[in-house]
Amino acid sequence: MSLPLKLGVPKGSLQKATIALFKRSGWTINVNGRSYFPEIDDDNIECAICRAQEMSLYVENGTIDAGLTGKDWIAENGSDVHVVTDLIYSKVSSRPARWVIAVPYDSDIKTLKDLEGKKIATELVEFTKKYFDEHNINVTVNFSWGATEAKVVSGLADAIVEVTETGSTIKAHGLRIIHELMQTNTQLIANHNAWQDSEKREKINNIAMLLQGALLGEKLVGLKLNVSKDNLEAVVNLLPSLNAPTVSSLYQSDWFAVESMVNTSVVRELIPKLLKAGGEGIIEYPLNKVV
Repeated sequence: MSLPLKLGVPKGSLQKATIALFKRSGWTINVNGRSYFPEIDDDNIECAICRAQEMSLYVENGTIDAGLTGKDWIAENGSDVHVVTDLIYSKVSSRPARWVIAVPYDSDIKTLKDLEGKKIATELVEFTKKYFDEHNINVTVNFSWGATEAKVVSGLADAIVEVTETGSTIKAHGLRIIHELMQTNTQLIANHNAWQDSEKREKINNIAMLLQGALLGEKLVGLKLNVSKDNLEAVVNLLPSLNAPTVSSLYQSDWFAVESMVNTSVVRELIPKLLKAGGEGIIEYPLNKVV
């Protein structure tokens, strides 16, 4: 038997969100103190924690069978791995993060061409070098060990390449974005040999399916309500759903129970409309996952 599957959990900013996502997907991961090998309630999985920046290297060489990391770090490392699925989740938003070039607000640098001969600070060194080489722009790229925004503010660099979701932190440091290099998101990746193993591939695919189901469940809520026969058509026409709302008749009555899944972004406008259309006893409930 080829299982258990060696699963990599990203350390750092993604760790808490990843463990929470696995919890909603059906797995409980317990990180004990400083241990790099957390417990998981699945005898067919062994967990290991490593930095997202290094995850693709460990997956590529087979130390880890599958793991979660950013699309950006796969590109930075030039890793040859199998991308199983995209997973978009973060502490701030469900949008892909962006690697951008930022300069001081009062800088004369407006475009990529204006960076000719300039110094750039970033953690994404190799990708940034390759990007400017492809655009035939000569720059000096230096690795930043952290607090990258401060490098340009203090004059140690003319520009920075930094990751952002909303741009608010960059703006708060007195910088402005002049160019976007790439969009990135979390990906579930697998070692090629592990992917060719039928047992491990099935396990990885099951993990991917349930993680995606948990992410979709975050974006949807369930709605239940009662409605009379006369108002049924009007209520059903208001309800979006994956296929069609579920409608069932109430016992010895000309009333119906209606149930549907709807996007969280429309619920606050939808519920008043349903009430106005004749819906009663409306219940909104969260969804753990939708598969």
